[in-house]
Amino acid sequence: MSKKLWEATHKQKRNSNLFEFENFLGKKFNYTPELNYKKLFNWTIGNLKSFWSSMWEYSDVKGIKNDKFYFPKDIMKSKFLVRSKLNFAENLLSKNDDSKAVTFISENGYREEKSWKELNNNTLKIINFLKEIKIKKKDRVAAYTVNQIETVESFLASSATGAIWSSCSPDFGIQGVIERFSQIKPKLLIITDRYFYNGKEINVLQRLETILKKINSIKSVLIINYPGKKNLKQKRIRGIKIFYFNNLKNKKKNKIPFKKFDFDKELAILYSSGTTGKPKCICHRAGGVLLQHLKEHKLHCNVKEADNVFYFTTCGWMMWNWLVTFLASKASIVLFDGFPMYKKEDLLLKIAEEEKISLFGVSAKYIDQLKKLNLNIKNKYKLNHLKTICSTGSPLSPDGFEYVYKNIKKNVHLASIAGGTDLVSCFVLGNIYTPVYKGQIQNNGLGMNTDVFSDKGKSLKNKKGELVCRSPFPSMPIYFWNDKNNQKYKSAYFKKFKNVWHHGDYAEKKTNGGYIIYGRSDTTLNPGGVRLGTAEIYAEVEKFKEIKESIAVGQTWDNDVRIILFIIMSKNFSLTDLLLNKIKQQIRKNASPRHVPHKVIEVKDIPRTKSGKLVELAVKNTIEGNKIKNIEALANPEALKQFRNLKELSN
Repeated sequence: MSKKLWEATHKQKRNSNLFEFENFLGKKFNYTPELNYKKLFNWTIGNLKSFWSSMWEYSDVKGIKNDKFYFPKDIMKSKFLVRSKLNFAENLLSKNDDSKAVTFISENGYREEKSWKELNNNTLKIINFLKEIKIKKKDRVAAYTVNQIETVESFLASSATGAIWSSCSPDFGIQGVIERFSQIKPKLLIITDRYFYNGKEINVLQRLETILKKINSIKSVLIINYPGKKNLKQKRIRGIKIFYFNNLKNKKKNKIPFKKFDFDKELAILYSSGTTGKPKCICHRAGGVLLQHLKEHKLHCNVKEADNVFYFTTCGWMMWNWLVTFLASKASIVLFDGFPMYKKEDLLLKIAEEEKISLFGVSAKYIDQLKKLNLNIKNKYKLNHLKTICSTGSPLSPDGFEYVYKNIKKNVHLASIAGGTDLVSCFVLGNIYTPVYKGQIQNNGLGMNTDVFSDKGKSLKNKKGELVCRSPFPSMPIYFWNDKNNQKYKSAYFKKFKNVWHHGDYAEKKTNGGYIIYGRSDTTLNPGGVRLGTAEIYAEVEKFKEIKESIAVGQTWDNDVRIILFIIMSKNFSLTDLLLNKIKQQIRKNASPRHVPHKVIEVKDIPRTKSGKLVELAVKNTIEGNKIKNIEALANPEALKQFRNLKELSN
């Protein structure tokens, strides 16, 4: 049994939203609240319709609810709350007073905040602008922006008018933006004039003319200036109307006219990482995303009104959408833009202290970096308001779990979460009823019939297999853009197992209901025909202070596969024979002899996606001489050069 690291007190459990929800169910159905997650979860799976309908009522969703569901044999065609109507933005603009709604903080320390009243007024200003330039229902609004308050306001305005939102962050190069936005043909482009990263100023407007030449559907451009800086001016571009955010005016302070749209109305288009080909344009529905997020935020994250929520993300990652929806729970959100360790290794935790953050969200990689730097946060910051730490992006190592409790905060709910862009939410995540065990994600999400299957489609316990979902859920994509007969959609999720969502994560479900994610299925290692997860290797390598970072791939060799481990050395350390032996012994002892790499090779950089995920497939293809299908999806494509034609891999 894995080591128990934390458990909520009886009082914390009774004061939780989860217990309040159980009592809510108790009044409606023959359900007895017992502070028992397994019991509640089983009820939600056995009563999917009642559960999702109750979620609407419990969360006080503004709209017209129609309790009709359509669950045919083909899971892909399932529909929730058919003919119900709502406006996504109306539910996020859940307050309209002088209390704080959104705070922006730049790496350079610039800070600004806006009240709920200001958020409402500014959203109305943009709604009026969208009407003036004739943006209609289902028109696409593309945003090439940083994580600033104006981006949130633009998203709210877009969804309020029934337009379809899509965003990329400025760390996507010109080609990456064109590849994504050209597929969806937006009418309006919203663009930030510049951004900052690790002290460097990058002009984004210099890219505008090239983008407009390649995406001729764009007729108008709205330029947002970087917070705290004066507008950079853009020269005229023939055939394009250019507007500046600062010049938008509210004619009169009316209330926002929230038109109610269908529950399944398109809300936003998100993109697959694009590391295996052209990025897929995943179109998500407003009602399903709203309900799913409300469930995760209120019941799983236990977020309450006026809590301050922080997630380190850019607008090019699904976690941005997840962060913004916290507004629907009447929480205040904190946005950060820049390098998370600019001039200060614990910069984000300093922000968590100063902003009284109650939910602090980061990537597993960030926690690993803090651990490598051996930072003792709890001696420096009290973090009195911090209730929950969320970790995602890649599997959090068992040592990462221990580090949080030893060095950040002892009494905190560490909720490792996993899902993806495909569902803009989670399959597995935390809850306050269940203890946190070292190295494990706590449970399935409520209403998410998640499981682990063998290749033959049999349910597995305490064995590794494929992460699947056996029942429909409301935030399944409506469709992929430009996908005739849903061919790409079917192929992405329903090809491997009939009528079961196959997620593409290599995972293990424990007897206690917890989960361990071992990485993506398409990058599992297969030496001798045995499947191994890369996360198990990383968990051991991360223990070495001499190693800054690593990536493991399988190289096809001699009718088999051999494991190659690439490492970046920490400053002032070199790869000696002694260290090499130590690494191999550690992996052999704590993972297995099969996990021991055949070769360990030092490199200077490792390729990643824009959201910081390791791109094992790109490295594997490079060392095997295969073409990389979509190099634009990488944050640092130049890193791949050092993996070509390596002498060490020819014997």
